[in-house]
Amino acid sequence: MMSMSLRRLAVAGVASIAMITASTPADAQFGGIVFDPRNFAQNVLTAARELQQINNQIQQIQNQATSLINQARNLASLPFTTVAQIEGQIQRTQQLLGQASQIAYNVQSIQSAFTSRYGTGALSGSDQSLIDGAQSRWQTSVAGFEDAMKMQATVVGNIDTSRTTMTSLVNASHSATGALQAAQAGNELLALQSQQLSDLTAAVAAQGRAQDLEAARNATAEAQGQEQYNRFSQRTTYQPATVRAFH
Repeated sequence: MMSMSLRRLAVAGVASIAMITASTPADAQFGGIVFDPRNFAQNVLTAARELQQINNQIQQIQNQATSLINQARNLASLPFTTVAQIEGQIQRTQQLLGQASQIAYNVQSIQSAFTSRYGTGALSGSDQSLIDGAQSRWQTSVAGFEDAMKMQATVVGNIDTSRTTMTSLVNASHSATGALQAAQAGNELLALQSQQLSDLTAAVAAQGRAQDLEAARNATAEAQGQEQYNRFSQRTTYQPATVRAFH
């Protein structure tokens, strides 16, 4: 609007000068003062050009201020973060995996347990050791299913928390004032998805562990039954004999 006003003022001034110049002879005198209309017109045109330059500079400053405001919005970060909450859920899942009963989620622990409890070593020893081994394997299978159910309960419990977190992040993404806030909301949504995938992986691993332990127990029980049968069949059969109970 300022630019339009200055243009109108300059146009009106030039038109007035043209009328004055056309009706006034050069170097006319007014009350003893010499008036040169051409010089006056040149001065007015020069002033109009300077005003136009000033107006252009003001417009440039306004554009720069708008650009700085937009940059500030793009650099504004989210007023909250859910990273700590997501990390806490992952740590709870890891702690539950670390509390696995009997046989831990460790390659060396699994190898040692299968060598002593499920392999050929489990079929050696006395009859009582065979019974004790079967009892230990049964307890391990029960503990494996218990661990799987605990993990499933934890994953299900995280669903409601994840839903609340997802709603907050989606709302933050929709109301983002700049590119940084939108990017941060998107990154935290990806972190939430990673946490949910971690929960799913842990639940599948726990369920698979329980099923594998039970399958190993069944296989060892079958082999143990064959071993006990072989031992029984190799014993000396019973031979009746006369017993004198009383003198």
